Amino acid sequence: MPSFKTLDECREAIDALDDEVLTLLNRRMEVVEHVGKIKNISGGAIYRPEREKEIIERLYSKSKEEGGILSREAIEALYLEIFAISRNLELPEKIAYLGPEGSFTHQAAESRFGAMSDYLPLKSIHAVFNALEKKRAKFGVVPIENSRDGAVGETLDLLAKSKYKIVAELYMPIHLSFATSARRLSDVKRIYSKDKGFGQCRDFFIEHELQDIEQIPVDSTARAAKLAAADPESAAICSHIAAKLYNVPTMFENIEDVDSNTTRFVILSDFENAVHESSKTSILVRLRNGTEAGSLAHFLADFDEAKINLSKIESRPSKEVDGFGYWFFIDFYGHIHDERLKPILEKREDEITWLGSYIKGEI
Repeated sequence: MPSFKTLDECREAIDALDDEVLTLLNRRMEVVEHVGKIKNISGGAIYRPEREKEIIERLYSKSKEEGGILSREAIEALYLEIFAISRNLELPEKIAYLGPEGSFTHQAAESRFGAMSDYLPLKSIHAVFNALEKKRAKFGVVPIENSRDGAVGETLDLLAKSKYKIVAELYMPIHLSFATSARRLSDVKRIYSKDKGFGQCRDFFIEHELQDIEQIPVDSTARAAKLAAADPESAAICSHIAAKLYNVPTMFENIEDVDSNTTRFVILSDFENAVHESSKTSILVRLRNGTEAGSLAHFLADFDEAKINLSKIESRPSKEVDGFGYWFFIDFYGHIHDERLKPILEKREDEITWLGSYIKGEI
């Protein structure tokens, strides 16, 4: 490693390295354009999460071997944006998400598809599924569960009848900010947020004696930031990306009561991921004899005998059964085409609906 004596020497070295990086990135994108042409002919999927994971793991291993200082998280952050730019060169695609702009789902979508992609914010999860069905978007991004509030029922119900599958998942910590244009906290007369936003920040309200300030629920934390931007005597409980988007100064960050609050998002599309050692699968189960004693236990015993590890089971009221009937949403580690799963699929073919196999997200 060369030694530098002055700041100017450091800057010259950085400029020279940036020139090399730019040249190599341009060469990479030239190859990407050829990939796009080949996939356009063959019909191959543009978004391949398993391939992206392999690239990041390979580069991180190489970096460690060479004594590099970049962490895995830093390499992932750099290359996710490179991947996003590459996909837009291969074949620009529209991404529908639960909006509005600046929502946590928007933040999740950008973390995988980058800032340059063409986004379609929609007002409901149903609208995202509808945009996919009508071919107005190639990908859909929606929340599926939260560590505090549990499963998102609308997403599960729509997955049960959609032909679109889960092709990726990601877990995102949910951090809330207190954003306001007011110069002092005492100048704030009202606070906007989504109803759950107020409930998640009770300790903050008590600590700063804000319990008696008017709380105005709105349909999203992003809308709260937009309203606060136009009202100098108000504040918003919102994400930092929403505060930044609407130019509302952040007075306090990470004001949520529980800092481990995490939302799991899924990316939906119309292709199938290849088998990978880090695969995870989601299925919907409609038991033939669901009202008989032990029917669920017998079903789960098949997975136990096949040594397939379940990571989640969630029951939902069935809309196809009069009275009380349930469907079961199950996640397990492995791919739908794993050999161990074949006997179960053959035995219970009419009871299982495949919802997608995808790379396991990092929690």
